[in-house]
Amino acid sequence: MDRLVHRVRIDRPELYRAWFEDLAPAEIAGGELLIPVSDATRASYLREHCTTAFSEAASVISARLLPVRFVNADRTPLAPAAETVLSRLRLNPDYTFDQFVVGPSNRLAHAACRAICAQPGTLYNPLFIHGKSGLGKSHLLQATCDALLRAAPGMDVVYMSCDAFINDLVRALESGTLQRFRDETRHAGLLVLDDVQFIANRESPQEELFHTFNALNNDRRQIILSADAPPSDIPKLEDRLVSRFNWGVVAQIDPPDRETRHAILIKKARLRGVELPDEVIDIIAERCEANIRLLEGALSRLIFESQAAGRPITAEAARELVATMGGSIRRAVQINDILEAVAAQFSVRLSELVGRRRTKSVVLPRQVGMYLARKLTSMSLEEIGAHFGGRDHATVLYAERAVADVVRRTPALAESVAALTRRLER
Repeated sequence: MDRLVHRVRIDRPELYRAWFEDLAPAEIAGGELLIPVSDATRASYLREHCTTAFSEAASVISARLLPVRFVNADRTPLAPAAETVLSRLRLNPDYTFDQFVVGPSNRLAHAACRAICAQPGTLYNPLFIHGKSGLGKSHLLQATCDALLRAAPGMDVVYMSCDAFINDLVRALESGTLQRFRDETRHAGLLVLDDVQFIANRESPQEELFHTFNALNNDRRQIILSADAPPSDIPKLEDRLVSRFNWGVVAQIDPPDRETRHAILIKKARLRGVELPDEVIDIIAERCEANIRLLEGALSRLIFESQAAGRPITAEAARELVATMGGSIRRAVQINDILEAVAAQFSVRLSELVGRRRTKSVVLPRQVGMYLARKLTSMSLEEIGAHFGGRDHATVLYAERAVADVVRRTPALAESVAALTRRLER
C-alpha cells in the first residue's frame, strides 16, 4: 500500500492528501485491487477523483492491468448515494476540525460549532455564522457536518447552498414533488444552508424557509446558517426571518491575523505532504492577508509549480509568485455574479441557466458559466454543479474543457469570455 500511495503522490500530486497514508492494506480479488475505506467523506473523494490515478499507479507497480475499487472496511461495495430531490453539497474531506486553525478571528464560531457537535439542537440553535467570502465559513460548516456524521452515522445531514435550496424548491413546484422536498428539509437531523443572503428579495423561498425553520426548531433539530453579513444587515430579508436567525448565536468571522495565516499555511501544506521553509511562509502570509482562499490559492500554485519543475520550494520562488499577484487584492468573485453576468451576456433567463433544458441556446451559456466558475472561484466541481441545477462533477469538468476548446477555435466567443472575465474581476 505504501508503494501505491507513493506512486500516486509522484504521478498526481494535486490529488494527494496526507491521510492517504492511513488507508488500510489492499487486497486483490476478482482481478481488482480492493482498497477498504471506513470514512464516507474520504470514500466519496477517492471514488470520484482518485479511481483512475490509483488504477494507473497499481498497473505500473504490478506490470499488469489492475483496476482499483474502493470498498467499505468489510470489503462490501460502497453504498450508492440515496435518491433525493435536494442538490446536497458533498463534504470536502479536507474540511475537518483537525484541519481548521483557530485564532482570534474565528474563536467564537469554532466554539459554537464544537458545542453543537456535543449537543445538537439545544443551546446554539440556530447558529448563524457571518463573514466575508473566503474566511473559512464553509470549512466550519463542513467540519460540523463531518463530526456529527462520525458521532451518529445514521443522522440525516442536509448541507446545501441557499442557491440550491431556491432552485430545488422551484423544481419541486414545477414537477409536483413539493412534499418530498419538504419531507427532506423539514425532517433533517441537521440542516446547513450556506450563503443564506441569496434568499433576500425572494418571496416564495423565504416563505418556505420560514416554515422549514419552524418545523426543525419545534423538533429540536439543529439549524446552521451562513451569510456574508449579520441577519439584520441582509437587505430585503423578512423581519420574521431576521428574528428567527437571531434566536440562537450569531458569530462573526474576521480576516485572520498574521499568526493565524502562518498556522493555516503550515497545516494546508502538511495536508499535501509538504513542509514549507519559514521564510516562504513569511512571504506568502505577508502578501495574502485578505482571506484564506487567497492563501490556499497561492500555496497550491507554489506546490504545483515546484513539483512540475522538480525543484524545491524556495523563498525566491515564493517572491516570484507573489510578484505576479498584482498590487492589490481583488474581491472574491461570487457565483451569483457569474450567473447574472452570463445570463445578461447571452440574453438567457437565469432560470434557464440553472434549469434542466438542453437546447443549444442555453447549453453554451451554461457551460461558459461553469467554465468561469472554475476559473474565477475556488469552488469544487460539486459545488459549481449544485449551483447549475444539481449537475454532477463530470458535467462541470466536461463544460470546462468544452469551452476551453471552443474559445481556442472561435475568436468571437473568446472575446465574449474575456470581456466577462474582465467585468467580473472588476
